[in-house]
Amino acid sequence: MIKTRIFAMYLPQFHEIKENSEFWGEGFTDWVSVKKSTSLFKKHIQPKVPLDNFYYDLSKDEDVIWQCKLAKQYGIDGFGIYHYWFNNDKNLLTRPSEIILTHPEIDINYFFAWDNASWKRTWSKFDGNDWAPNQDASSTNETGILIPYILGTENEWEKHFSWLLKFFKDDRYEKRNNKPVFVIYNYSPDIEKMHEYWNFLAKNNGFEGIDIIYKHDKSRKIPRNNYVYYYEPLNSGWTGLYHKSIQKIKKTLKLPFVKKYSYDRIWRKIISNAKKEKNQNSIFGAFVNYDDTPRRGILGRCVVNGTPQKFYNYLKELYYISQYKNKDYIFVTAWNEWGEGAYLEPDNINKYGFLEKIKKIKDER
Repeated sequence: MIKTRIFAMYLPQFHEIKENSEFWGEGFTDWVSVKKSTSLFKKHIQPKVPLDNFYYDLSKDEDVIWQCKLAKQYGIDGFGIYHYWFNNDKNLLTRPSEIILTHPEIDINYFFAWDNASWKRTWSKFDGNDWAPNQDASSTNETGILIPYILGTENEWEKHFSWLLKFFKDDRYEKRNNKPVFVIYNYSPDIEKMHEYWNFLAKNNGFEGIDIIYKHDKSRKIPRNNYVYYYEPLNSGWTGLYHKSIQKIKKTLKLPFVKKYSYDRIWRKIISNAKKEKNQNSIFGAFVNYDDTPRRGILGRCVVNGTPQKFYNYLKELYYISQYKNKDYIFVTAWNEWGEGAYLEPDNINKYGFLEKIKKIKDER
């Protein structure tokens, strides 16, 4: 039986970059959204506050080192670091991964998860911050595109690969069968062509190829021979806590409301799907919690009634299913997505509760 490893998805959006300052206001990081969030319904706990008010800065070496030590201490095997390569001219939010690379004493594995899509102005809820005033008005007003995603062809693919290569060569970068692991969120036939070209480049650089894992998406018809990852809680569907007729009435009347969903129902569906899954090339996802109202406001989605104990019960079952089915990984959403209420990091309410449950599961295996 294989030893399944737990990787937590990692958001690098907690250090300043000039593009964020242009789009959302001077000095913007995801902490701005987190701090400005408000309670929108009964027992809605917002804003979320990190333990000891530690609003870290991921441009600082010591803060990234702290995260890595904490994750390792509590049984996290590695990070899946979100990667924002939009095109040959825009590769953003790279500072945390570069800190890890330049500190060989950091004992953590990692891989990149490429969110290959355009950056759109609908990302933020704040008035006056929903588009980029310093961008070209004709493109911004009409399309809402802040930074375009351009996949390009072989010249662009080679430049992208060359930037990644220094990470691939790092002993801590996650590999399977001497193939660097690389997650891609949006599959397309052109991405598959890029995959083939990257295999060629990887072999020319001493690897056996590149191990690409696509985020599962029924609408994209990913060929079955590819590895797929079930991103949660999105993949298992949003099972409403509200009665459907109530939601329908509110939509008809155009009344804004936060959509609430049951933690237990979503997790039970994750477990049920995992038990039935027959595709050996699949990787199961898990989630800590979810609440994107800091970003979306009253139009957000919130999973309710989650606790560290429930997280432990469900993740333990998924972990054993994964081991029984010889799955290499579970990908957990997330290490630090504070703006979506999905974080393992300690806060002022649960303290280290979620991390302690992961350590307990790993210690029990």
